[in-house]
Amino acid sequence: MPATPKEPSLPSRERVFSGMRPTGRLHLGHLLGALPNWVRLQDDYDCIYCVADLHALTTRYDNVAGMKEDGIEMVADWIAVGIDPERSIIFRQSEVKAHSELALLLGMLTPVSWLTRSPSYKEMVAELGERVATFGFLGYPVLQTADVILYKASRVPVGEDQLSHLELAREIVRRFNSIYSPVFPAPQAILTETPRLLGLDGRKMSKSYGNTIDIAEDPESVRKKVMSMFTDPARQRLKDPGHPDKCNVFSYHHFFEAPAAELDEIDRGCRAATIGCTGCKQRLAGRILAVLDPIRERREELMAAPGRIEALLEDGRRRALAIATEVFGETCQAIGI
Repeated sequence: MPATPKEPSLPSRERVFSGMRPTGRLHLGHLLGALPNWVRLQDDYDCIYCVADLHALTTRYDNVAGMKEDGIEMVADWIAVGIDPERSIIFRQSEVKAHSELALLLGMLTPVSWLTRSPSYKEMVAELGERVATFGFLGYPVLQTADVILYKASRVPVGEDQLSHLELAREIVRRFNSIYSPVFPAPQAILTETPRLLGLDGRKMSKSYGNTIDIAEDPESVRKKVMSMFTDPARQRLKDPGHPDKCNVFSYHHFFEAPAAELDEIDRGCRAATIGCTGCKQRLAGRILAVLDPIRERREELMAAPGRIEALLEDGRRRALAIATEVFGETCQAIGI
């Protein structure tokens, strides 16, 4: 009888891996999207969260000034919203060299056709042209795969639009395990629902559009930005009846968990033209600040202590390195190098 295929050795508790590219301060889209999921996952998994500075180089290779500081800002946001550096490993991707080394080895066995078929790759090349027509950008998914499997992470929090990226990682893992030996588990998705929070102007929320509210935004700036928000285009005057279902401000009341009775009051008042957009926005600004104020205070405490976040990142680097060194050793042994 043929031998039963071996299973990869796994950590005693399932691991989750995720990361973000260092682009500076995070905004409300992150606060209502990925970050709450990251915080919750700490209860059930060993979580590893990285500042993906190598990934940032795929599009930021000619604009590296301030990237380290952007990473510091981002980690401050993470911790302020509830990522615990004692329960989770937080580190810079580039400071654990095995990420790059494993990506190189995986690249040896990953067919180019697997990379070029990615819809997101085609879209980005069509949008940005020669700027991203680089070896590094094409190999982005290979580095992503290395990030996850270097820690034998079995779970990856993703939205539905990222499932194709994770399936490619699973294909690479299956190919490696088949050619050599079963070192890596094929990572599974933890599907995370993220609200479709639009930017202040009604377009997709993006720093490049300048339509965001940062998690660390000061209160006066928050109020000004909320007062500038795009509303129901059909409501030009106070006496005009509104359409809350088409109003970006009303959607924000939902996302920031206004009580059902208040939502009903705003809905009826808007449709009947008994309340105006200014009053509605003032309520929303207060609601957003009630959430952001304690986060901003925790963040300011972190940033007020010079070197504190660097120390946390150094501790995370040591903890990440211990795992990565062991797994990379298994990888080399399986290949025979």
